[in-house]
Amino acid sequence: MALLFYLILQILNINVRITITLLMRDALNGTIPILLLSGLFLPHCFPIKIKREITQGTLLMKVLLTGANGQLGRCFQDRLPEGWEVWATDTSELDITKKGDVIAAVSNYNPDVIVNAAAYTAVDKAESNIKMAELVNKFGPENLAIAAKACSALFFHVSTDYVFDGYSTTPYVETDETNPLSVYGKTKLDGEIAAASILPETIIIRTAWVFSEYGNNFVKTMLRLGRERDSIGIVDDQRGCPTYAGDIAHAIISLTKNNAKGGVYHFCGDIEVSWYDFAKTIFDVARKNEIIKIVPTIKPIRTEEYPTPAHRPSYSTLDCTKIKNVGINPSSWECALIDVVNKL
Repeated sequence: MALLFYLILQILNINVRITITLLMRDALNGTIPILLLSGLFLPHCFPIKIKREITQGTLLMKVLLTGANGQLGRCFQDRLPEGWEVWATDTSELDITKKGDVIAAVSNYNPDVIVNAAAYTAVDKAESNIKMAELVNKFGPENLAIAAKACSALFFHVSTDYVFDGYSTTPYVETDETNPLSVYGKTKLDGEIAAASILPETIIIRTAWVFSEYGNNFVKTMLRLGRERDSIGIVDDQRGCPTYAGDIAHAIISLTKNNAKGGVYHFCGDIEVSWYDFAKTIFDVARKNEIIKIVPTIKPIRTEEYPTPAHRPSYSTLDCTKIKNVGINPSSWECALIDVVNKL
């Protein structure tokens, strides 16, 4: 009977990649034997934990998502593949700073994948609220890594270009020395280290200058200021790559499907610009699409003319060669910007 069931699965063109054993489990609304195969039949039987369920001919992936109401969280839910189930949580549903709650929730849901899109991203406020930044950015991913390890889930942790000091003149690769200038950057780096030390298979995605149709971001701020002011001064000596949150979501989904190896991956938009260049492009798009009637004067300024509590890297372009080598390329952030502006 087990062999018959396997042949049926093959006809339905369903991939079953698991170690060979024969066990009984509830599936397809009944208790049936499932033959688990890895290319050869072996006479030895031993129990294993299956991380992917077969339901009505569809491969179901269970995903636990934190930071569900943020830019990445919302975009991830919009792009959820058919057959994937997501438990989208925010702080009210799952406080990642509470270790016991995290372990209990993950154990109960038993996800195949955990995506940590939660973060304390108030860069300037973090300078005076170090404890909260540490709780969310350091201990949050640490707790999730512990829980992911316990249930054998694939763990994604999203990090930032702010782990670098910006003194480089060439795009940063994953192995470059880190040296954060701010509390935000330091706590995000601490989170990377904590997660990877507990679960070496953790996939860490460093990204930069994130924007989308959701949440608070530079694009929305510029359009708001453009309606309120006749002139805006924008920093022109900090350079990086804008990144659409939807592209990050797509990258996470693709890495999951491709069974990517653990480690750090850089992922950002395709063209390097300054904040001043980015602002000009935003208003060009808004004007052409009649989102804003009168475009304000955009003036380039230097960082010292716009002092902030937190120091920011002057150069934070990320080299995406590693992630490109696994078949994932960032789409044009300028094309994504047009779509985003038209949605606002």
